[in-house]
Amino acid sequence: MDAQPVKRVAIYTRVSTEDQAKEGFSLDAQLEKLRSYCKARDWLIAGEYIDDGYSGRTIKRPAYARMMEEIDKWDAVLVIKMDRIHRNSKNFMLMMEHLKKEGKEFVSMTESLDTSTAMGRFVMDIIQRIAQLESEQIGERVYIGMEQKARTNGGMLGFNIPYGYDYIDGKLIVNEDEASVVRNIFSWYLNGESMGGIAKKLNDNMIPTKKHGLWAKKTVSTILKNPLYCGYLRWEKYLNKWDHEPIIDAMVFNRVQEIIRQRGGRPSPVIE
Repeated sequence: MDAQPVKRVAIYTRVSTEDQAKEGFSLDAQLEKLRSYCKARDWLIAGEYIDDGYSGRTIKRPAYARMMEEIDKWDAVLVIKMDRIHRNSKNFMLMMEHLKKEGKEFVSMTESLDTSTAMGRFVMDIIQRIAQLESEQIGERVYIGMEQKARTNGGMLGFNIPYGYDYIDGKLIVNEDEASVVRNIFSWYLNGESMGGIAKKLNDNMIPTKKHGLWAKKTVSTILKNPLYCGYLRWEKYLNKWDHEPIIDAMVFNRVQEIIRQRGGRPSPVIE
């Protein structure tokens, strides 16, 4: 029978500033236990990666980054506890997906989690499902909160700053240079220009978008269908009058929606 190849292990240890004051969390204590664990299992230590004074809630750790860059040098990551490598469930799952893609394993000494075994893979699958459930529940809570805010006229709901406005001290303030472009877009469309033609005209005149890019038909369409420009905030089925200064009149907005409908497009609901 052929001998099994020796498993090459990357030992990872970490302490945060807070951990340094706790007994049993020292780097030396972690390293001693992990080295003994490798010796007991006849594993070859391919590298020791040590982050001193770094939080587990971020991936911006020099030793962690170097370990991932040197992924071809080892077969498995060994930690003393799962929270030593990540304290953020999303980051942990992203790491596990990367390890799986690269054919690498993960071992936590204290939790007896070893993804090279059937039981370890089963436990990891359960952990991933719990993390996914947590993520979906957070998403549901955010959605419910936003819906409640929209229903009660609660204001802005986390969208990007719209073209034509700046966001200052929690309020939308008209950006006059951009606002003149918005007025032109509505005027051109009312005078028979197509959305694509308007986008071309803006690009030909080297007028940048909010993010300093090129205009597209979809960008123009978004502006023409957005009731924000006549003083309203919309989130899904909710439409609320808001206190920012309008750039165009509601009557102009409604006329544009009618033209969009006549041209076979999908307009926004008219403002009553």
